Amino acid sequence: MTADTQARAPGEDWRRRGAILLFVGPFFALFAAVIVAPLAYAVYLSLFSEKSSGLGFGGAETVFVGLGNYLDTLADRAFTDGFLIILGYCLFYIPLMIGGALGLALLLDSGLARAKKFFQLALFMPHIVPGVIAGLIWLYLYLPGISPIVDLLGGVNFLGGDQVLGSVVNIALWEWVGYNMIIYFAALQAIPAEVLEAARMDGAGAIRTALSVKVPLIRGAVITTVLFTIIGSLQLFTEPMVLDNVSDGIVSTWTPNMYAYNEAFGNNDYGQAGAASIILALLAAVLSYVVTRWGNRR
Repeated sequence: MTADTQARAPGEDWRRRGAILLFVGPFFALFAAVIVAPLAYAVYLSLFSEKSSGLGFGGAETVFVGLGNYLDTLADRAFTDGFLIILGYCLFYIPLMIGGALGLALLLDSGLARAKKFFQLALFMPHIVPGVIAGLIWLYLYLPGISPIVDLLGGVNFLGGDQVLGSVVNIALWEWVGYNMIIYFAALQAIPAEVLEAARMDGAGAIRTALSVKVPLIRGAVITTVLFTIIGSLQLFTEPMVLDNVSDGIVSTWTPNMYAYNEAFGNNDYGQAGAASIILALLAAVLSYVVTRWGNRR
């Protein structure tokens, strides 16, 4: 019997490897198709540039420029100034989004909340609205002469240079607070009841239990949403693009993503657009690593 088992062992080993490949193969194939291949093509494009030959009568030709597009992109103020916009956006957006979503989740999880299902659905519904549609909804609410809010507030210019950043933050909050609230609420529901009962027996009130027991226990969910929010902030594109045509505070290169889009489809410079995209992807990867390491150490 031992000899028969040893004879079947190689076949079983191959079947086990085949089963593993069957399960993980589709993932790696999809990962290669939608992540690796586009990145590799962007890297390829970033190494070339269109140059006109002679006096410009011979047409343009594609030439290898190495890291030239990267150096030109990093030296372009239009690109680097976009990161200042992102920084200002994050300073307002991340605390408001995390604090608002966490506060709403704790409120729904408390014994004071009523009609929890209704409020969960109502708060989550803005997230299912596509970003372009959300931008158009708020565009009409920001436009003087059309918006009742502008008339009610005495003609506040939500699309002006000083206010437009806050207007974009407001649209993003409307879209994402409910989504993150659902994540926090699900994590709160997973806290063992005996832990909360022990806190109550120790004399902790509702607020003390929320801040000292519940929030630390859902720290993993909070860190995950912070990570996703930072990456999403670097990708800011749809909302300012919708407001671009009516706002004097937004230009075509307002964010790094808009800069890459403008270089590709406005200036037809695919090399510089590819370089800007790769720089942005590398920055997102570094920030993701830093946030993950910070979260694991605490």
